[in-house]
Amino acid sequence: MKKTYRQQGFTLVEMSLVLVVIGLILGALSVGKDMQRNAEYKKIKQKFVDQWVQAYNQYYDRMGVVVGDRPKTPTLAVNAVNVPDGSALNVLLGTAGANDKLAQGDITELCSNTEKVGEKTDLLGYFHRAGIGLPTGRANGYEDRYVYLDTNGNPQQLTVCFRFLVAGADHGAGNVMVIKGLTPDLARSLDSAIDGLVDADDGRFRLDNAITLGLSAGDGWPTGNNTVTTAGTGGSSSSPSEVKDYQQVTTLTAFYRMTQ
Repeated sequence: MKKTYRQQGFTLVEMSLVLVVIGLILGALSVGKDMQRNAEYKKIKQKFVDQWVQAYNQYYDRMGVVVGDRPKTPTLAVNAVNVPDGSALNVLLGTAGANDKLAQGDITELCSNTEKVGEKTDLLGYFHRAGIGLPTGRANGYEDRYVYLDTNGNPQQLTVCFRFLVAGADHGAGNVMVIKGLTPDLARSLDSAIDGLVDADDGRFRLDNAITLGLSAGDGWPTGNNTVTTAGTGGSSSSPSEVKDYQQVTTLTAFYRMTQ
């Protein structure tokens, strides 16, 4: 007797069920990554950014001046100790003439210098000498830095500095904490947590390097994460072609306005 065999395949219902299961698995993985990333962003704010704000305020309460200010002739400006005597200092002290103005270049940014840790002009040195504890940061001697992973899984490093914005600057006057190495995703998360809304041009937390990014007032935080890098693989030698690097994430600089 001749036997006949009938080849059977998957029905549409079975294939639909398989696709639904695959979709659920991929969705769960995506949600899991988002939850993990949000948890990391929350940790960065609470364990790094907020603790630096607390250390800054503790320094003012203990020393009576903001970090880097002149103890004998306080100016209420960060790093005023490096402002040379003359009209610039008189502006900070409020004793300048009507025509004297303070330029942003007259008062420099106060950062940590790994080659001069503990010296008078080193950011960490001010806090250590005042006996104020700092966030754990990256390591001992690198408390001003924090390493995290961006949306592409690449390591990025945050760096904290402080500076005084002079009157007439784009963002007004006052002492700010400068945070460098932010991805757009992290910047938006911090802005929402600090100001309660995502607005790069308003509130205490704002975008600082908008001009270098080719942005104008009102553009907000960059919407994309990937940066465009210039490579000399095409075009003329004076104008090489631009190549998008889909692995490298854009990094931003923002500032956090201090209350003192």
